[in-house]
Amino acid sequence: MKAEERWQARFRASRMTLPSWARQAPHRSIYRSNATGKWEVYAWDRVTGAVRQVTDRPKGTAYAALDPTGQWIYWFADTEGDEFGVWWRQPFTGGPDQEVAPGLPPGQPGGIALSMTGVAAISWASEGTFRIHLGRPGEPFRQLYEHTEAAWVAAMSLDGSLIAINHGEYGDFRHPALRVVRPDGSVVGELHDGPGKGVTGLGFAPVPGDRRLLALHERRHRNEPLVWDPVTGEQREIWLKDSGDLDADWYDDGRALLILRDDRARSHLHRYDLGGGTLTSIETPHGVIDEAAPRPGGQVEYSWSSGSRPPVIRSTNGQVVVNSGGPAAPHSVPVEDLDVEGEGGRIHALISKPEHGLAPYPTVFLLHSGPTMHDRDAFSPTVAAWVDAGFAVVRVNYRGSTGYGTAWRDALHGDVGHIELADVAAVRQRVVERGIADPARLVLAGSAWGGYLTLLGLGTQPDLWAAGIAAAPIACHQTSYEDEVESLRAYHRALFGGSPDEQPERYAASSPITYVDRVSAPLLILAGENDTRCPFRQIEKYVAKLAEHGREHELYTYDAIHGSLVVSEQIAQIALQLDFARKHVKTR
Repeated sequence: MKAEERWQARFRASRMTLPSWARQAPHRSIYRSNATGKWEVYAWDRVTGAVRQVTDRPKGTAYAALDPTGQWIYWFADTEGDEFGVWWRQPFTGGPDQEVAPGLPPGQPGGIALSMTGVAAISWASEGTFRIHLGRPGEPFRQLYEHTEAAWVAAMSLDGSLIAINHGEYGDFRHPALRVVRPDGSVVGELHDGPGKGVTGLGFAPVPGDRRLLALHERRHRNEPLVWDPVTGEQREIWLKDSGDLDADWYDDGRALLILRDDRARSHLHRYDLGGGTLTSIETPHGVIDEAAPRPGGQVEYSWSSGSRPPVIRSTNGQVVVNSGGPAAPHSVPVEDLDVEGEGGRIHALISKPEHGLAPYPTVFLLHSGPTMHDRDAFSPTVAAWVDAGFAVVRVNYRGSTGYGTAWRDALHGDVGHIELADVAAVRQRVVERGIADPARLVLAGSAWGGYLTLLGLGTQPDLWAAGIAAAPIACHQTSYEDEVESLRAYHRALFGGSPDEQPERYAASSPITYVDRVSAPLLILAGENDTRCPFRQIEKYVAKLAEHGREHELYTYDAIHGSLVVSEQIAQIALQLDFARKHVKTR
């Protein structure tokens, strides 16, 4: 198979998310898959083996949920992929679609929580306000919560008597507080650990009448599980000696927790028994677990992959849970680790090298989105496509990345963008010194926050890069703030210490458009015309400035949001990026 055929086959290969299941009907599951060429929702009856496609929308479907009884499948229907719309539902066995809350106006989704009694809590954001509504489908919904700072519903108890809400009322959306209320809106309890220490709700115990809420706290400079009874105020912190950020889920009987530990771009599973406090490691292959969930009977299902091996849905009983159908994706190359001392501490990077050719290689620095995300040793068709094209790929978990403790994640103070790029420059120097990367053939690329850093890097580090590729970038923080969705405005305020009117110097100093006259490398920008996260108007302003200064650039637009859910569009965009890189950076 030729290189181009191989990387396209990886994108076309059927992939799926980990099936989620109904607490009171565990044989009923839903998942999302790209089997039809775009990501849609599917229903799976584990007893009969029947699989049914639930949604079929032009731009795909990004959000879905299954109610605890297994009777209804919920999904979010936006307008032309702009992430602004309403929730619908359909019977698990099929039938007519129903709008969940027809009396409510459209908005940006902030999550949905469902109970076994049929009550639903829906989070919305629109017109500068965050709201949570409560009700039964087919009946009028009433407002449960409203605030101008970001908030979302985190969970609902099975019996519907308690609703958990994460909110940023205290002015720090990046470190939310956690509040539990009753259906009448009365407050039962609240956890707020103060500045720089968020508490995030995960889920109530999966037992009717059980009030315990599982959450994550940051009291010891990383995410760790906490079991909280909001009625009595009793708290139990779960501590592990092993390094890494933690996530957690309930076992079916509420007597144990499944802990997912993310450490240095790899994943580890543990079982924690609440009765005796016993921690047991669960053996899994070396790589990354995107999602994991306990099943009745004690086994755990998880979605696993590595840099060289495509995703698979496994169970701790040794079986493959379900196949996504169609041909499997071709394997890629393994990932290598690199540690570099930077001005803010040790920087962890991941390197993927071509199987053929001689070093030093033409190299692309792929910067992750976020900023509160991180690159991992997981299978990536995009990384594999660059490797097949003869490029080495370097991914940097710069300051601001998750997975390395809260101090590293929260390091973006006062010099947003420039801090991350200082770490990228340090890694660049090391891979050049080690003979991995050719300093004359370096491409800076990324999407979303990675696209933003690409534009900023080309303007502030013009001598370091031969070309740049920015997908769905932020080009001007102030203009982006004016047009973006409410949750990202709240994030901007938390990140910069206020709005553009309150902190104009900070917004300007961190905006790529401020340095556009210094750009010297050829630049490709990809932008979604309906993007509500990195709006199109601010990209148009940046492109106009490029043209004004006579800078070489190309602009590709597509009719979708931040990132397309349609496989053919994903392939077209990667092909465009590879052709642009080959045109401006010689490959052997």
